[in-house]
Amino acid sequence: MPKRKRLTDAGIARLRAEDREYTVWDTGVAGLGVRVRPSGSRTFIYHRKTDRGVRKMSFGPAALRKVEDVRHACMEAATGTGDADAADCPGKSPLFRDFAAGRWKAECFERCKPSTQRGFRSLLKCQLLPAFGSRRLDRITRSMALGWFEAASRTAPGTANHALSLLRQILNHAIACGHIGTNPVRGIRRNPGRKMTRFLSREEISRLHRVLDRHAEGSASQAQQADVVRLLLLTGCRRNEIVHLRREEVRDDRLELSDSKTGPRTVLLNAPARDILQRRLQQGNSPWVFPSARDPSRPRYRSLPLWYRIRREAGIEDVRLHDLRHTVASQAAMSGVPLPVVARMLGHANARMTMRYAHVGDSEIEAAAERVGRAISDMMGQKC
Repeated sequence: MPKRKRLTDAGIARLRAEDREYTVWDTGVAGLGVRVRPSGSRTFIYHRKTDRGVRKMSFGPAALRKVEDVRHACMEAATGTGDADAADCPGKSPLFRDFAAGRWKAECFERCKPSTQRGFRSLLKCQLLPAFGSRRLDRITRSMALGWFEAASRTAPGTANHALSLLRQILNHAIACGHIGTNPVRGIRRNPGRKMTRFLSREEISRLHRVLDRHAEGSASQAQQADVVRLLLLTGCRRNEIVHLRREEVRDDRLELSDSKTGPRTVLLNAPARDILQRRLQQGNSPWVFPSARDPSRPRYRSLPLWYRIRREAGIEDVRLHDLRHTVASQAAMSGVPLPVVARMLGHANARMTMRYAHVGDSEIEAAAERVGRAISDMMGQKC
């Protein structure tokens, strides 16, 4: 027997998945329902009678829209007005390029960080617009998307993965806007990634330290890049967090990062990191800790060309800069630092991890940072 009840946002959130797909119909608006799949996804659907039979429509994931807004859209569809009717009419579905440059850009793209926007622009220009730009949203099929993805994966599987994720995001927003009912890329699997995690051993850290010492005696640019690498290894920060570090973000014993990858965060410093920063702050009065050599009013470019030479001389050519962050995490764990403390120390954004380490105080983080600093400094042959 069909399930019927007055739909509410709270009631929809409480609907649980069953072994088979089912629909709960609204008693307030005839034809409006929420379809619940075994996967747990909930989708607004609307069936309305026309002269040609029953027209079936979708208003996208229930998590993205308020039920009252959907009721209003249903009433517009019933009277033949508004965007809801356009969503069901193939001739009125916008072109992919127009939707990407319009609603998706205004409502999703503009909220992203500048670095994310640069990546999205490149993926749109080189991957998605050539393949789908002239297609209407409701004319993009699964077979079409799969064919494009397989072709792109033959030459650049990693880039194809990123482009697939962006395509999925754009089409999910098209569902939320009522332009299409289902996402044609749903279920298309990403290319398997290479195992990227790499930790430096004690001997490798020692060799890296000796190479950094040599370059610290070189040109100003070499010394600057060597200090950036040291700070990455001592703090576990991300590259941009150090390269684009502002003078005002440096406190006596911490960094108050105003705009990290996961938002504002505090990095408690160990003694070796504090020494490097104090020395850097005494060089000039640029607002940046690592200013551009050509224009001190700007930060240095994020690229560190010396790194390729450093890792070759240290015999660690397979190590990426981001692996220094992994090394900090591994040294912290081996020094007995609890994993929740490591997560907070590195600024991880996982919500479940946040709940686990929310109770950890700054004193524990500071002690952890000091232990890691001592462990790595010992390998470098330094004394704290």
